[in-house]
Amino acid sequence: MVRLCRLGQEAGVLVAGLLLSAPFAHSQDDQDGFDVLDFIDPFIGTANGGHSFAGATLPFGMVKAVADTEGENQGGFAYDTTRVTGFSHTHDSGTGGATSMGSFPIFVHSSCPDLLRCNWTLSDRAVAWRRDSPKARPGYFGISLENGVDAEMTVTNHSAMYRFKFPAAADLSPVVLVDIIDLPRSRNSGTASVDPDTGRLTGSGNFNPSFGLGTYDAYFCADFKGGEIRDTGTWTGRSANVGETTVSIVADSAHPASSFSAGTFVRFDTLDDRALTVRVGFSFVSVNQACSNMEREQADFDFDGTVSAAEKAWSDKMDIINVDAEGVSADLQTVFWSGVYRTMISPQDYTGENPLWESEEPYYDSFYCIWDSFRGVHQLLTLIDPLSQSRMIRSLVDIYRHEGYLPDCRMSLCKGWTQGGSNADVLISEAYLKGVADVNWETAYEAVVKDAEVEPENWNVEGRGGLQSWKMLGYIPINDIDPGTEGLRTRSISRTVEYAYNDFCIAQMADRMGRTSDRDKYLERSHNWRNLYKEDQTSAINGIDTNFVGYLQPRHADGTWAYQDPIFCSPLLNFTSCYLNANGHETYEGSCWLYTFFVPQDMAGLIQTLGGPENFVSRLEYLHDSGILYLGDEQAFLTVFQFHYAGRPALSAARAHSYIPSQFNTTVGGIPGNDDSGAMGSFAVLSMIGLFPVHGQDVYLIIAPFFKEVSIRNSVTGSVATIRNINFDPSYENKYIQKATRNGKPWTKNWIGHDFFVDGGMLELELGPTESGWGTSIEDLPPSLSEYGKDPIVKQPPGQPFSS
Repeated sequence: MVRLCRLGQEAGVLVAGLLLSAPFAHSQDDQDGFDVLDFIDPFIGTANGGHSFAGATLPFGMVKAVADTEGENQGGFAYDTTRVTGFSHTHDSGTGGATSMGSFPIFVHSSCPDLLRCNWTLSDRAVAWRRDSPKARPGYFGISLENGVDAEMTVTNHSAMYRFKFPAAADLSPVVLVDIIDLPRSRNSGTASVDPDTGRLTGSGNFNPSFGLGTYDAYFCADFKGGEIRDTGTWTGRSANVGETTVSIVADSAHPASSFSAGTFVRFDTLDDRALTVRVGFSFVSVNQACSNMEREQADFDFDGTVSAAEKAWSDKMDIINVDAEGVSADLQTVFWSGVYRTMISPQDYTGENPLWESEEPYYDSFYCIWDSFRGVHQLLTLIDPLSQSRMIRSLVDIYRHEGYLPDCRMSLCKGWTQGGSNADVLISEAYLKGVADVNWETAYEAVVKDAEVEPENWNVEGRGGLQSWKMLGYIPINDIDPGTEGLRTRSISRTVEYAYNDFCIAQMADRMGRTSDRDKYLERSHNWRNLYKEDQTSAINGIDTNFVGYLQPRHADGTWAYQDPIFCSPLLNFTSCYLNANGHETYEGSCWLYTFFVPQDMAGLIQTLGGPENFVSRLEYLHDSGILYLGDEQAFLTVFQFHYAGRPALSAARAHSYIPSQFNTTVGGIPGNDDSGAMGSFAVLSMIGLFPVHGQDVYLIIAPFFKEVSIRNSVTGSVATIRNINFDPSYENKYIQKATRNGKPWTKNWIGHDFFVDGGMLELELGPTESGWGTSIEDLPPSLSEYGKDPIVKQPPGQPFSS
């Protein structure tokens, strides 16, 4: 076994338009009328750049319907906007970078007796939405427009259903149009057709992914119910053409996708009860499959029944978790359940919709991006939906089979940009350690080893670059030459520490599989973070020394040091200078200050390197208090809990409460950064459960849950793991663990393994208002490669000993 030592040894509340009927929710088992969906607010994170998807979706659903707004619309709808441009059927959630998907939006004119006076293009037709109108609930989205149209939408996995209600008007003549365009306006070509007899709209298009390489094809099919057709036609630019049935368009200098589009339309004479229902099928394979998806999943145009089915799908997912929330505010409960919900929006299940290869394996898309989601999303899914997590891991392995490498990011059937290491390695290693079922582990191991050993031609989109330097020098040098391959020669520090951790994760798999030579090789490489640690490097803020010494720094291939200000890429200095395509930065979306803490495999060695536990705690507190840390990037998550490794778990608890609810709350801007496919939601949920996972390892760091009791039922084994607080105080004065028992026996470790969730049982935590000695002894600290004071690689003299 890989030797992971113990740091020295072996109510009536209005939430974004939804009125919650009860101010408090107790255990689902003992409160009449409790509906967990009342405590899910899809509008959290839809303002201030959160980019959360607020629309209708099933868990991991392919089709996601919402009103698309102008402005920063990565999730389609954003609360800090004013006008709606259409209603589209596919979206991602919480992503940074460019807007994605949103192809073939439909738009409704409430009254269009004269087609010459109707607006067709994206900018012309945009209409204001009523500020008090948006409503969202799992599986449902509704909004009212200033043109008098009330729009509602719901979904199945491959189709959307829209219900439009129109104002009373003698000359109604409503028009429904479809546009061959997408949200990022990336269309390369497209065709749309209309059947003049039935009004069926169909079409296809070729589009670019928002954060990757290549193009993808998409297809749609739409039918109507509730209206008598007056006429049909096509439109191009600002001109409508009654009677024409097909229109095609390509992006060129005369027809740029950014400002020009076209489509088809249906105009109606009369409507039943001034309402119209539209069903839209979507596919990545063909128009015929889009129509088949729609006809199979929405055969009866049953809007209310589809909403009910979607709600049941979400309720069933949530039923895995049970909380006793007596005394806990509705706001905190909403933060919790909304976080669980957002974690299940992506990745998206495209099984049966992958035209790139034939396979019996599941296919998931919108791994957008694993660099973000490997630090929380998949850990939470392993707990609450291990079957879906298994299917996702199988999908990653199948991508390797057919494309030659595991992805670090993937969207819209395309390879996404790699932001750091090959972090699918972390997901696969952790899934193996935690016993995720039904994965071909031999192929999975082959895939992670290829990441570590074989440099791809273009490591911008897969694998790792600089492997020659990695193997020969033990680090990625600044301005690495790396001849013969293509990739951004930046991020040498952040890539080095991520590669080191990726190799550690591979070593864990090798160890369990009995591959001892691989284990030893990758364990050796996992220490490479030390090769960029400059022990005499200082740091200042506004010219004032921070009084901490020793940081990661860039290094040339000849071994000489380069320099990056340790606070550069933090909110204190050039924060926006360290995105993927920016030059002149050796860390990615974070500072040397932050990345110096990224040694999850060997926190004992890091603590000793930084001068011992007392100095480490002081430095970590400074990171959180000084403004250097931005919790909106996922690398910050683990730093909230790294006090555990220095024997101060109470400080981790205090930090978690300092961020929840100050930065995670029920406002429309209630997350600190892009939600990144649910990453922010997963951080809040795992923190509030009180067992925060160390990604890539079988380790959960223990703090007191934010509820009196939390239970998680294992959907595979049926066992139930319960964390119960004694002396629980919903004002959170009593938030520090005084002592603990597991199944009635004393539990002194400040961490626990995944067997707790597999086998079930009771973890009982006695709380108090002050820090105690629980979890502070050397033998009770989380696993680490080094033994304190005994690691032969450590060059620095030992610091302060751990308290016992």
